[in-house]
Amino acid sequence: MDSTMSMVDARGDDVTRAAANTDVLIAGGGFAGLALALALRQALGPGFAVTLADPGLTGGEDPRASAIAAAPRRMFEALGVWAAVAAEAQAILDMVVTDSRVDDAVRPVFLTFEGEIEPGEPFAHMVENARLVAELAAKAAAAGVTLVSQPVEDFTAGRTGVTVVLGDGSTWAAKLLVAADGGRSRLRERAGIAVHGWSYGQSAIVTTVAHERDHHGRAEEHFLPGGPFAILPLRHNRSSIVWTERAADAERFVALPDAAFHGELEKRLGLHLGDLTLAGPRRAYPLGLWVARRFIAERMALVGDAAHVIHPIAGQGLNMGLRDIAALAEAVVDAARLGLDPGDVTVLERYQRWRRFDTMTMSVSTDTLNRLFSNRSDVLRLVRDIGLGVVDRLPPLKRMFMREAAGLSGDVPKLLRGEAL
Repeated sequence: MDSTMSMVDARGDDVTRAAANTDVLIAGGGFAGLALALALRQALGPGFAVTLADPGLTGGEDPRASAIAAAPRRMFEALGVWAAVAAEAQAILDMVVTDSRVDDAVRPVFLTFEGEIEPGEPFAHMVENARLVAELAAKAAAAGVTLVSQPVEDFTAGRTGVTVVLGDGSTWAAKLLVAADGGRSRLRERAGIAVHGWSYGQSAIVTTVAHERDHHGRAEEHFLPGGPFAILPLRHNRSSIVWTERAADAERFVALPDAAFHGELEKRLGLHLGDLTLAGPRRAYPLGLWVARRFIAERMALVGDAAHVIHPIAGQGLNMGLRDIAALAEAVVDAARLGLDPGDVTVLERYQRWRRFDTMTMSVSTDTLNRLFSNRSDVLRLVRDIGLGVVDRLPPLKRMFMREAAGLSGDVPKLLRGEAL
């Protein structure tokens, strides 16, 4: 790379002398940032420089697990990552949905889903976050992505590029800056992009349990008055718990001694999996709906939680972010192969058009589901139970919902179809 590069802003003024050049600089090293870096580098080769900056690259592990839907799993296969984690990935073979109160003696099943989206292909797998992120980071480094353990502190965008200042004071010149820095994105704020939404006044308690009996790959979602209680299967007789409560109640439950927390957990989970043992830390994450007014700015694109945060009621937050990655990667790769500027507004507008409708549809859907199910209204309970029963008796409608949840409906990017860019 060249040691210096003169950058000009929209007024034509000289901005800075950059210490290093890159084609794309990605801020954020989670699933989204690493997957995008790897996809771009694999598709465009050593002549296209990709840099990823994140202070979290120095260490630390995420204790959570995520449901990877069928389309993102196909993307990870295309990127050569899935084989390394497949042995520890738990297929979701079927799913049941109930609607009840915590103290109800019986929890009738109103809706069931068989777990295959195609013959031999489960509609989702549960994967522990730390394992998949570590494999993505290793693959990205091997592919020649420059990994920098620093945050992005500031940037200045102009006609010909963007100058990015990292936490150690180093300066990089790029054609495109990608904000993959989470729901509280500093880069989104710095770009002046407004966010619209609201807090639900709820928090999701996330933990892992070990249990005596085999879950047989079954996922369960119990709709309770405080919010959904999801039991998601992991390997080795373990399950990931995502337990939604009002925010104050969630903090109170998390602060309980282990024995008392175990008791509250058992009341909601039931005894069908036998004796339970806490097998991981417990944390509460505030929930809300937040969607950026725009997904792009001058020489900048938002992806993942930086662009949208939704309720986990349908387990789609991560998968929406991975759909962003597949769409942005395809737009950038197509432009670069034609010799076009990957940070040009036409490239970014293609990405935004591709993702806005799907994002708004999923945001409205999850918001409606949460409002319909997270309440104590007997009238609404009757209406939603009738609705669940109707869906359960209409196989074509269930298949449509499954394909949507699997990320295989609509205009699907190549990577999500399992095709190389």
